[in-house]
Amino acid sequence: MQANYSALTPLRFLERSAAVFPDRTAIEHGSRSYTYAEFAAEAQRLAKALRARIAPGDRVAFLAPNVPELLIAHFAVPLAGGVLVALNTRLAAHEVKYILEHSEAALLFADAELLATVDGVAELGGPAAEVPVVVIRDAEAGAATGAAAATAPAATAPATGAPGDAAGVVRELYADLLTGAPEGPDLPWSVDDEKSPITLNYTSGTTGKPKGVLYSHRGAYLNALGEAHHQGFDGATRYLWTLPMFHCNGWCTPWAVTAAAGTHVCLRAVRPGPVWAALDDGVTHLCGAPTVCSIIADADEAHVLVSPLRITTAGAPPSPTIIRRLSDLGVQVVHVYGLTEVYGPYTICEYQTAWDGLPADERAAKLSRQGVGMVQAETARVVEVGAVDGLKDVPADGETLGEIVLRGNNVMLGYYKDPEATERAFAGGWFHTGDLGVMHPDGYIQLKDRAKDIVISGGENISTIEVEQAIVSHPEVLDVAVIGMPDARWGERPVAFVVRASASQLTAETLSGHVRGLLAGFKVPREIHFTDELPKTSTGKTLKHELRALAAAEGAR
Repeated sequence: MQANYSALTPLRFLERSAAVFPDRTAIEHGSRSYTYAEFAAEAQRLAKALRARIAPGDRVAFLAPNVPELLIAHFAVPLAGGVLVALNTRLAAHEVKYILEHSEAALLFADAELLATVDGVAELGGPAAEVPVVVIRDAEAGAATGAAAATAPAATAPATGAPGDAAGVVRELYADLLTGAPEGPDLPWSVDDEKSPITLNYTSGTTGKPKGVLYSHRGAYLNALGEAHHQGFDGATRYLWTLPMFHCNGWCTPWAVTAAAGTHVCLRAVRPGPVWAALDDGVTHLCGAPTVCSIIADADEAHVLVSPLRITTAGAPPSPTIIRRLSDLGVQVVHVYGLTEVYGPYTICEYQTAWDGLPADERAAKLSRQGVGMVQAETARVVEVGAVDGLKDVPADGETLGEIVLRGNNVMLGYYKDPEATERAFAGGWFHTGDLGVMHPDGYIQLKDRAKDIVISGGENISTIEVEQAIVSHPEVLDVAVIGMPDARWGERPVAFVVRASASQLTAETLSGHVRGLLAGFKVPREIHFTDELPKTSTGKTLKHELRALAAAEGAR
């Protein structure tokens, strides 16, 4: 042990908060609550149970909504020497099977409401079907959980029949696992190597097989401190879990709120009623995609808040319209930008007091930018796309399009078992995001599109985000997605899918006229399709490949 060095790990955050604020409420979930002393004790108990089952470095998967058990696992799994793999709860059985096998998971913890997916994995056979399952029963799930859990045999013997026999999966209850945890002194809240993996997160895989992204103890520690600083967490924080913990480990917020000794308010699902009930109960912070912002602003329960609320949003650029609507409710919206490969948020749109005097629309437009590097991150760059002799920055004119590249302590260790993809992503010593954007004269970056989503029509580049924000500025538009479709004359053309406000009779002609007043004529979609909802991932990103397939089918008809 050196006097001037200790390995960085977010495990230290729970150790400290439990020692300094043992009686402070750490977790609330319906009728359940944990003090910080109880939080730490539960993490130790689970870690000891896991250590008896796994080898150092083994992957431990969790398929669960935002329940206390998953929050506790963010500390317990690494405390046991394992690597946490938090799975997207909306994945199909074959997708879960792929991740379990790619990660070589030693254990799978599954919420009782999601056992149908687990059964589906077992029916598919293969190594994933042999992974032991620990069933989490959550009283807040109601009757559905009880029914699902009742079908989960505890400690069933390994399958001896057909490999697709779901009943043969080894299962036990979470409570029984804890009861059987070995006694003994607490495990140390420390690691020998701060660059060792703490979690393994899988990308959404919307264009192919998902990649496994490795986070280190060091990166998680630093990103959590950055989150605590920029979101303003302290001991009075009441953080509502609207952001999935499986998404970039909840942007490292399980560790950040714990570092500040704030209160985690768990939530199984994001629905207007429960969210607004929590807001009226004193929630101070939450995170989520713009979809979450829309749910809050559009809810029947929406009203001007008595207590301040800070929403940090990312996943897609929030429209100036939704920022303005939330501001009218007394909500401060902070826009950040990042990816799974950089622990979630990397840049933040830092507010400037000089913007106070701007008209509301101009101020909202400033706030919708992706901003500057967070305190724990380096400065983002926007570089020429496809430059063959090194990375060259584009002019900081707010117009010249380039690729956003990032580097620093909050860039992943690499893609798990994929050195070739890692090497490509790190070309030139920077992580290549695949996102296209511009650099403004004030040093703020602004995302314009994914490289694959830019529409090239008649030789002109059209940013789908620019078109989307023009469309959503219409007061009767709730959501929109713009895609590029093949065109015999122009090469490609923009096509819009629009979700109207309830009771709206907005027509395509009226909406086109609105957009034509904001954009050049070649950017205005000639096709506007109205729909009840857009297909999205659980993290709020629109599945544009599904819309392209739908538009192609419409064109064929």
